[in-house]
Amino acid sequence: MLISDFTFSIFFRLIPISRVLSTGHEAPSGLFDADTIFALSSGHGRCGVAVVRISGPAAATALRSMAGLTCHLPPPRTALLRRITDPHSKEVLDRGLVLWFPAPHSFTGEDSVEFHIHGGTAVITAVLQALGSVSGMRPAEAGEFTRRAFQAGKLDLTEVEGLGDLIHAETEAQRRQALRQMSGDLGRLYQDWSRRLKRCLAHVEAFIDFSEDELIEDGVLNRADLSVQELQAEMLQHLKDERRGERLRSGIQVVIAGDTNAGKSSLLNTLCQRPAAIVSPIAGTTRDVVETALDIGGFPVLLSDTAGLRDSRDVVEREGVRRARERVEQADLTLVVVDCAHLPLDGGGAVASLQGHLRSVLPSQQHPDTGCLLVLNKVDLLSETQRWKLKEELSGVYGLPPVCPISCQTHQGLKDFLTVLHSRVQTLCGDPLSGGPTLTQARHRAHLQQCVASLAQYQRYRDCDLALAAEGVRLALTSLGRITGRVGAEEILDIIFKDFCIGK
Repeated sequence: MLISDFTFSIFFRLIPISRVLSTGHEAPSGLFDADTIFALSSGHGRCGVAVVRISGPAAATALRSMAGLTCHLPPPRTALLRRITDPHSKEVLDRGLVLWFPAPHSFTGEDSVEFHIHGGTAVITAVLQALGSVSGMRPAEAGEFTRRAFQAGKLDLTEVEGLGDLIHAETEAQRRQALRQMSGDLGRLYQDWSRRLKRCLAHVEAFIDFSEDELIEDGVLNRADLSVQELQAEMLQHLKDERRGERLRSGIQVVIAGDTNAGKSSLLNTLCQRPAAIVSPIAGTTRDVVETALDIGGFPVLLSDTAGLRDSRDVVEREGVRRARERVEQADLTLVVVDCAHLPLDGGGAVASLQGHLRSVLPSQQHPDTGCLLVLNKVDLLSETQRWKLKEELSGVYGLPPVCPISCQTHQGLKDFLTVLHSRVQTLCGDPLSGGPTLTQARHRAHLQQCVASLAQYQRYRDCDLALAAEGVRLALTSLGRITGRVGAEEILDIIFKDFCIGK
């Protein structure tokens, strides 16, 4: 086979990879649109300073016409204090800082400009209207600056998602995880796997086309086999993260459940420090799910109060109980609330009663030791002797989750309960700064699972049909490319020509 024939045979086998991005659509024909875009990049509303960002080929024109620069542009990335004027009427709109970011050293990779102006509504409106009057400029669409940064290769898709998560982060742990992803930790891991898969695929393809001509050195396939096994093991280990990153990104689902009048709504109000749910001595007051978002030690929690679990003839209450059980099945952590004033404290009856509560609340497949805390409310109604008996009976009992005696009325035991709750929440999310980067998106998990399945195809067909085995590696590479948005046939060709001196 001639070298040109070989090149085309490999290229056409790999064309589908180069045309697939994470959306499944073809790659854009041009790197950028012809338009220059602008938008308010800082938050809306009155503020001391507002930032207006411009990106595109007409950015320099806008800077010259609105900052009164007739000749030279300012030094790159250097703030310059200027009068900002309307390009047509020459009216002074504001006095602020202008910054010039020439391509490719900008966020989008294009020529970019920033106006740092006063944050009054009238000032912002006047500057945006003036920019809109400049030829070739238009308001940016949502996310368009970041999209151009991705198209310019400044960010891969995981970094884009990390940037979005950082903007929306509400807790300290979310900020840390998003910042780590935006800095490229997750993308670098996937790009390293992609690089190793490309090498495997290049070696297998070269063996298929040139092994009969004795142009391929011995052991090429054995090295590919070993690489595939190592990659599959690493990916499977990466997937065994118990969805910590996804929980941290979206919030931990914590559900308060138990019998009526056990103090579930009181616990919700105590934790969120406001009257979020109605508290009443009438049984069955809560009939729907009441949700509130909390920050517990830097970790995001979506706390849900549910209807009391009991049999009822009331249609509305039965629906509330159904929804309560549904939430418990979906929960990452269930707080089973029990009125400890009604527990039998003689003859070991408390343990049996609590075990019965757990069986009635938790799904049958869930072990009480996992995903559950047992909250004994109304401990203030017990005498000192009763509290001592209860503690003595529950100490060292196997098969019960952590037990937290509290009083929502007097806040007795609340500090210890919050310590246990924080510890459990931290375990569910993990430390976003320790160990390897974690999965944060459901789509990452889906594509990685497809990748592992494709590598299994390579191992299944390795000895009987090498072409089908190679297709498995190719599919795995495509799945990884859909996570980062970067994969192409040209890279595999480069590896082939680098690793094998075929035809010189």
